[in-house]
Amino acid sequence: MTTVVPATEPPVARAGDPGGEMYALMTRLYPICRSITGDGLRETLRIIAEYIPLTIREVPTGTQVFDWQVPREWNIAGAYIKTASGETVVDFRDSNLHVMSYSRPVRGRFSLEELRPHLFSLPDHPDWIPYRTTYYTDAWGFCLQHARLAALAEGEYEVCIDASLGDGHLSLGEVVIPGRRGEEVLISTHACHPSMCNDNLSGIVVATFLARHLAVAPREYTYRVLFVPGMIGALTWLALNEDRLPKIRAGLVLACVGDPGGFTYKRSRRGDAEIDRVMSHVLRTSGRTHRIVEFSPDGYDERQYNSPGFDLPVGALSRTPHGQFAEYHTSADDLTLVRPESLAESLDLVRDVLDVLEANRTYQNLSPKGEPRLGARGLYRSMGGRVERAANELALLWVLNLSDGRHSLLDVAERSGLTFPVVKSAADALAGVGLLRELER
Repeated sequence: MTTVVPATEPPVARAGDPGGEMYALMTRLYPICRSITGDGLRETLRIIAEYIPLTIREVPTGTQVFDWQVPREWNIAGAYIKTASGETVVDFRDSNLHVMSYSRPVRGRFSLEELRPHLFSLPDHPDWIPYRTTYYTDAWGFCLQHARLAALAEGEYEVCIDASLGDGHLSLGEVVIPGRRGEEVLISTHACHPSMCNDNLSGIVVATFLARHLAVAPREYTYRVLFVPGMIGALTWLALNEDRLPKIRAGLVLACVGDPGGFTYKRSRRGDAEIDRVMSHVLRTSGRTHRIVEFSPDGYDERQYNSPGFDLPVGALSRTPHGQFAEYHTSADDLTLVRPESLAESLDLVRDVLDVLEANRTYQNLSPKGEPRLGARGLYRSMGGRVERAANELALLWVLNLSDGRHSLLDVAERSGLTFPVVKSAADALAGVGLLRELER
């Protein structure tokens, strides 16, 4: 379990750089009470739509989603616990984590003994508020600091949860960036958690700014970026889009990408999908601190996309993974835990990965019998320093040797140990003098 040492004050949200801009958006989204349905989720999606052309789809309560149904919509106006003398000891206005998400409406008076089963705290972190949910059971509860719970005196308490649970809708946010090809890359992030930053405002803001970046220039693939409530949102999207799933070539789930820890990549169920290989290569050659873990059927929405009935090539990217930092699912996952520079680095990494996916090609060597005269074609001319020149010239030989119509540029980079940009540059140079022909994907 890792505890991230926070700054004494939240970092300044700097405009003019991606990290600062993402942090500013996070600061704006932080106070909103989100859940798997309801107005907080809608407000979040509407704010995202100010940055990217987001389509928001409303799916009615009761819609069958494989083995599940879209639940009733939950909204909350306020909640409190007061002593018999009228002193407020817990107030939803102080933190939206104080109420267990999806608590049913409650008004009444309870003894402390009657109230205790509905109170949740963290004895090991007495000043933090835990995050709890009751999405699919009829229950209610309050979350509070253990120090405050321990100070409650015997007696009667007035309890109010001013909430509604009824027929409504589940909201899905989606932006599609068309590419030259019909094949798609899926980016998904869960947008249902209330005021917690690493989990998962970090995924939301990185996905938002990634979509903005992808829309700037023409793309090879079509990109589909989803902002959905966890589990039920991903399942609902899958149920509504089964016909397009065969088009998904690669995908990433983004969560917990704003803390200062190193990167963690979780492979797809397939284990050797193109996205798994690209992510491994980019992380290895980037010099960034990282680890790669095998697929397991828990975690975030990657477990839905990788369920055996779909088996989509979708991996998951985080920094410190869920459950492995002490602040996870508590009020301590606040604006001091996430760093603008970490958000920017996460965005850069995903951009680098997608650049490799975009540029990965397979070529046919048009002069395969022996080594062609590269010097006569100007490809052995001096360029840069000796080490750089040696790497570039070695890349020419590797690309020529493996361009037999069966090996992609990623294959070349993995086998040669060279970086993908160096291999791609060599392929461009060889194609430019007529020694390679690109094959259709």
